[in-house]
Amino acid sequence: MILSPAFAGRRYAVLGLARSGLATVAALVASGAEVVAWDGNAEARAKAEGVTLADPLAIDLAGFAGVVVSPGVPINRHPIAAKARDAGVPLIGDIELFAQARAELPPHRVVGITGTNGKSTTTALIHHILTTAGVPSLMGGNIGLPIMAQTPLPAGGVYVLELSSYQIDLTDTLACDVAVLLNITPDHLDRYDGFAGYVASKARLFAMQRPGQVAVIATEDEQTRAIAATLPEPVAVSSAAIGDQARWPALQGPHNAQNVAAATAVCTALGLDAAAIEAGLASYPGLPHRMERVATRGGVLFVNDSKATNPTSTAPALAAYPKIRWIVGGKPKTDELDACAPHFGHVRSAYTIGEAGALYARLLAPHMPVVESGVLEAAVRAAANDAESGDVVLLSPACASFDQYSDYEARGAAFRAAVEALA
Repeated sequence: MILSPAFAGRRYAVLGLARSGLATVAALVASGAEVVAWDGNAEARAKAEGVTLADPLAIDLAGFAGVVVSPGVPINRHPIAAKARDAGVPLIGDIELFAQARAELPPHRVVGITGTNGKSTTTALIHHILTTAGVPSLMGGNIGLPIMAQTPLPAGGVYVLELSSYQIDLTDTLACDVAVLLNITPDHLDRYDGFAGYVASKARLFAMQRPGQVAVIATEDEQTRAIAATLPEPVAVSSAAIGDQARWPALQGPHNAQNVAAATAVCTALGLDAAAIEAGLASYPGLPHRMERVATRGGVLFVNDSKATNPTSTAPALAAYPKIRWIVGGKPKTDELDACAPHFGHVRSAYTIGEAGALYARLLAPHMPVVESGVLEAAVRAAANDAESGDVVLLSPACASFDQYSDYEARGAAFRAAVEALA
């Protein structure tokens, strides 16, 4: 785990004891800090060792070095924000603790990647290219193991961090050697004062940088262009410059062109040559649940894109295949599918599921045949029955999973199981 003498002898409160919270507790305690921890779930509390169990809302926070909250805590409306502010105690996350621990780590560099869509793929792709080139690297943040639980890299290593807006909100001193912004479209608006507040959260990643550090921005939407215009020397990248993607099997579709453009710019900034970057792109295996090729049956390809939890992230998958049987629905983030509309011509039929099923059926019926399947297993059976050789049965829900599944991974696993169960 990542330890630091900077934490020794100081008091911290940790609110939220899921994976990152427990990793934070372990790192702070092992570093010699005094920790008060809390989670509303008794089973989670039982896993926290070496701490005093108490709700930070119920104790005096005066003198604490920080209140560490899970990114899942809605700090725009949770009372812990006002409580910490009134006590003069910073509200931080595990990424900020990592930032504070950096001075004690072997010499290294940090890449931070944010954006509404494509963060996970770009993070994993950069990590893969570096590893393939022999550069010590790990990925963390919003992907993989919690950053504080990971073994520090040797000298010359690169930490590649996927950063959600929530994580950026809880970070004050993370000066990324290379900061990356992919795109900004409306998302998570229940956590911000309108779209402008969400955009401002993304922009903070660059505000924390120091002179001489690199900003890589895919300037393909109005918001990213506006942020780039405020920076002294941004490296602007575009998916249009990528050209033929055929030599990178796991990086198909226009969204992956943007991911490749950003990853190439980052790795170039880190000193890799073109041959090393190309080798990494060609051998990249792809991410689970992101345009993941699950099986081919009778000439029909089954693709798991469960990680597409909003219409904007589904649109590239629809663009990538010409003949689609589309499984869509879940817990909706919007009441429209406008971002997907330009690619409706690729959809031969749609199968709606979950809370959004009836709404999406009404939206799609003027454009394509629609079956209200209700549940994923029924949608897979119906789509497979209708599909012809050359078709793609695509789970790309454009919705969150929480109406029927614990997370998008569980939904993707259910899709794979349903495909495997087909006669």
